[in-house]
Amino acid sequence: MTDSPHSSAQGARRALASRLADLCRDAGLTGAELAERCGWSQSKSSRIKNARTPPSAEDIRAWCRACGAEDQTEDLIVSLRSAEGMWVDWRRMERAGLKQAQQAQLPLFERTHRFRSYSSWLVPGLIQTYGYTEAVLRAVQRRRVAVDDVTAAVAARMERQRVLFEAGRQFAFLMEESVLRNGLGGSDVLKGQLGHLLSVGSLPNVSLGVVPMGVERSRMPVEGFWIFDSAQVNVELVSGYLTVRRPSEMAMYTETFAQLAELAVYGRKARQLISQACHWIG
Repeated sequence: MTDSPHSSAQGARRALASRLADLCRDAGLTGAELAERCGWSQSKSSRIKNARTPPSAEDIRAWCRACGAEDQTEDLIVSLRSAEGMWVDWRRMERAGLKQAQQAQLPLFERTHRFRSYSSWLVPGLIQTYGYTEAVLRAVQRRRVAVDDVTAAVAARMERQRVLFEAGRQFAFLMEESVLRNGLGGSDVLKGQLGHLLSVGSLPNVSLGVVPMGVERSRMPVEGFWIFDSAQVNVELVSGYLTVRRPSEMAMYTETFAQLAELAVYGRKARQLISQACHWIG
């Protein structure tokens, strides 16, 4: 879909490095002169200018002082923070526990009016039952989070689901049929989740599509992602959490969603697949 799952973050870091290099040139400084003024090695200046090493906020302050461009400092630090926020590894995002990670997303959900979600491996969080969410977050906690605040994290995700029932919001959920049969949480939890999907799919502001396993495909399953209005795309990968805001990359996810949506079935046919999954569970 994209050249790299980190491409947005890499592009932002390169843009920041380019701005810093421009300041150095505009000040008429060589790399050695800049390094001397900043009190570090010339190799460090080179790594920062070539986007091989991201600068810290203090590095940017020193760089701007050396270049006589202190009026640019805060704007460049904002750019740094933006680049840092595009890619967050799970350990950093969840170091204080899962509850905080869940709560951190609430403002984004509250300001979004059009939600599009594609999932190739889990039921999307906004339409999960309590039991399914508990199974998901417990599995996450056991694998990578030292803090056990699963109960509080589940409550935070459940509270976020209120946006489903608020006026002025539209939701389009796409799932691979295999999601309906993945066995997460055990048969009772999964049956309850499938029953909930049948209820959620009847909401007037919700489109629920299922991509059948036997469909002839023009688009293969990809990583799960969310599109929030036309503002950003969030992608959950094995190693971390990616935020995409670059228009060209967002367009790739929007196009992919549209292509997957054409493969999906809706309404009666989607309900039939969900019901078949219930019978398959036994």
